[in-house]
Amino acid sequence: MDNFINKLYRNHSLIYKGLLFIGATFLIVYMFPKSGKFKYDFEKGKPWQSENLLAPFNFAILKSDAEITAEKQTVTDNSILYFDIDPSIKPKVENAYAQQFRTVFSDTIPKNIRNNLYKTGQQIIEALYAFGISNENHDFSEKRIIALLDNRVKKQDGFFSDIVKQDAIIPVIETVLSKTNSIGFKTDFFSLFFDIIQPNLTFNKSFTEKALQEAMDKIAYARGSVEKGTLIIAKGEVVDVNNYQILKSLQLEFESQVWSKSSYYWIVFAYTLLVALALLMLFLFLRKYRKEVYENNTKVTFIFFNVLLMIFITTLVVNYDSKFVYVVPICILPLIFKAFFDARLGLFAHVITVLLLGFIVPNSYEYMFLQILAGIVTILTVSELYKRANLFISVGQITLVYIVAYFAFFVIHEGSVETIRWEMFIWFILGGLATLFVQPLIYVYEKIFGLVSDVSLLELSDTNSKLLKELSNKAPGTFHHSLNVANLAEASAHEIGANAMLVRVGALYHDIGKMKNPTYFTENQSTGINPHDELSSKESARIITAHVIDGIEIAKKYNLPDRVIDFIRTHHGTSVVYYFYMQEKSDFSETDKSAFSYPGPKPFSKETAILMMCDSVEAASKSLKDPTSAKIDAFVETIISKQIEEGQFLNANITFKEIQSIKKVLKYKLANIYHLRIEYPE
Repeated sequence: MDNFINKLYRNHSLIYKGLLFIGATFLIVYMFPKSGKFKYDFEKGKPWQSENLLAPFNFAILKSDAEITAEKQTVTDNSILYFDIDPSIKPKVENAYAQQFRTVFSDTIPKNIRNNLYKTGQQIIEALYAFGISNENHDFSEKRIIALLDNRVKKQDGFFSDIVKQDAIIPVIETVLSKTNSIGFKTDFFSLFFDIIQPNLTFNKSFTEKALQEAMDKIAYARGSVEKGTLIIAKGEVVDVNNYQILKSLQLEFESQVWSKSSYYWIVFAYTLLVALALLMLFLFLRKYRKEVYENNTKVTFIFFNVLLMIFITTLVVNYDSKFVYVVPICILPLIFKAFFDARLGLFAHVITVLLLGFIVPNSYEYMFLQILAGIVTILTVSELYKRANLFISVGQITLVYIVAYFAFFVIHEGSVETIRWEMFIWFILGGLATLFVQPLIYVYEKIFGLVSDVSLLELSDTNSKLLKELSNKAPGTFHHSLNVANLAEASAHEIGANAMLVRVGALYHDIGKMKNPTYFTENQSTGINPHDELSSKESARIITAHVIDGIEIAKKYNLPDRVIDFIRTHHGTSVVYYFYMQEKSDFSETDKSAFSYPGPKPFSKETAILMMCDSVEAASKSLKDPTSAKIDAFVETIISKQIEEGQFLNANITFKEIQSIKKVLKYKLANIYHLRIEYPE
């Protein structure tokens, strides 16, 4: 049992990666559409490239979305508007009119005229209530058919124009008065009817909507059928509007019925295989070309998390409305990976993600072409992400690539630009603007995953930061030494293509542990008094080597990233403090070398190896007397050769060719520092 537990512990990193791989695979498959993929690709207006296609089964020819929309609009326009009528209103108005007429029109008016006026009022009531008066104004077409309901029983049909609206009562009264030559009594009639007229029609919205829905339900979504074995399209035949709709109908039937009913589990299994293969390629890439990333579970988790996040967001958008798919800023992915790792890993992960998204999005070939092209542009154009202008310029270039590529695809498909969807350009611009969100996202990832980007490195390289200010105050000699080492290391990193910003920051902070006992280091001894004179060789060596551990403690206190702390750990590797070791050896023949050695570890990257070389050369160069070019060359060769002999660079992925290039840079820089001229032969 103990052996089994020990074996699990030794392989816990590999087990974690296996679980991550399985979990990511199933999550992605869960987000995929659970239907088969039609095995033929076709486009309207282009020749059919496959063999003659015969109908594999009977299926209905579905109407196009445009046809369905037009039919629904027709049904809506022709649907009946139902109004409830209150039959008690008209008699009430007539009774009120008979009573109010005597009050408004006095007995002084001649009897015959008064009788005519009374009849005119009755005609007005008949005109107003011929169909009825609506209780509110509605924005319906005048040609819409209406039906009047009396206690839910259909009583009368007509048009919406027959109903008297609230704002049409006065014109109706004026029309009747004009016909009866009673316009002179207009004011009297207005005051009379103003008090007694009441609406008798109420729009029955629920009944109208129910009738409309019943009519909608009767719409046929198919316009014919195709029998099994019928030739649908021949090879080389152009896919016209009719053939296109038949092929779309076959595709939908194929995906929704045949596969979902009979082969659901086979489809899921096939998707799982494809997704697993894609993710396996990503794992193999990391294992072969990015060993340091592969061995770090946090970084592997970070990569898979971002891939899953992009697939999840795209799935949500496609499920909501696929026309917004280009608003999803997929190019954030290579930007983030380039910021934290490198361009090659960023592009590889981006391509794998886009290939997986091809199963989700419509027009997958066009989508993958555009996104892979945009990813390549992102990798090629975005450099020095910490410079704000660079990101804006790159986002503009990415957006331009989207627009140009989409325009080209559209012209190829349609053969003209007359029906181009200009709103797509808006989605591309919005997607480009969304890409700017990468800056705050990088900051969030740094805090969550403990990673460090060039943006953070730029902030850490500021010599006015609190920690570097403290170093310059407590140990000014060490601070000056760190600046010199930073310049040498940065130049060396540029020469061999390493991360110059990272190695510069590492050089600035590598000796912060000397702040604890600054006077015990020669660069800070300004009084001529050496405190080591009062100590034994072992005690002196212990203080000197302790600055590594002290530096790590200070770095963690100030929350420096692990990538920067690595430089503090490794800048002396497992080398020996030779001065005190030889001093002890001269006094005691039996001397424990480990007591005079730094705790390590040895450098394990190009950047940490560069710092070790530059630190040793810069520190030792202070002891050069009457330096010449020959002396400097020999001096640099001696120090770095000794480090190679001690095996300090065995764990770093640095080559002899790169070490030679670094030597060349160091010799040139030291010659400039000491203002040496080239020695010409006499």
